[in-house]
Amino acid sequence: MDANKKAIIKKKIEKTIKNLESNKMQAFYVESKEQAVDKVKELIDEGAVVTCGGSMTLFEAGIIDHLRSGRYNFLDRYKPGLTPEQIKEIYIKAFSSDVYLCSTNAITENGELYNVDGNSNRVAAMIYGPKSVIVVAGYNKIVKNIDEAVERVKSIAAPANATRLSCKTPCVHTGQCENCKSDDRICCNYVVMAQQRHKGRVKVIIVGEELGY
Repeated sequence: MDANKKAIIKKKIEKTIKNLESNKMQAFYVESKEQAVDKVKELIDEGAVVTCGGSMTLFEAGIIDHLRSGRYNFLDRYKPGLTPEQIKEIYIKAFSSDVYLCSTNAITENGELYNVDGNSNRVAAMIYGPKSVIVVAGYNKIVKNIDEAVERVKSIAAPANATRLSCKTPCVHTGQCENCKSDDRICCNYVVMAQQRHKGRVKVIIVGEELGY
């Protein structure tokens, strides 16, 4: 990356981290995907009960592979051969897990996490249940404010995820939210996480690479 561009991005990241911390979330910056795995390893005790939300970022960063290393009691929603009922059981068990990992649709420079879900197991677990929540996000998820977060989901995250999941939604064809009424709609619940009641429960790792949607 060009050094001048990197310097500007770093300033934005520093502001975001400061405001995440003021909202009682722990926040960390790492330069690379490899360092993100190292930070996750640092934050999770061996033998902990761990699970995750749906996330391309966790796959791209190599974190899913790390969770499968045998170091943890990993409730793996992606394990081949699981039935829909078994996957739903993992969703429910997530609420009593030690650690829940996921990404986020957007992080505002004001220190807020903005997420939109269909099944909403991810946003539910982020808000309540697991003892610790670790959010991993590339710097590309940082936006100025909630208005920009909303637009980011409508123009990037939702169409890309709907395409990935082979959803029969208009955004797959137009590349932009159409506020559809499709049965396959993945934008059902909209959650803003601002100042937290339990300091440090939510931990945000910002990576100096573009990751996920």
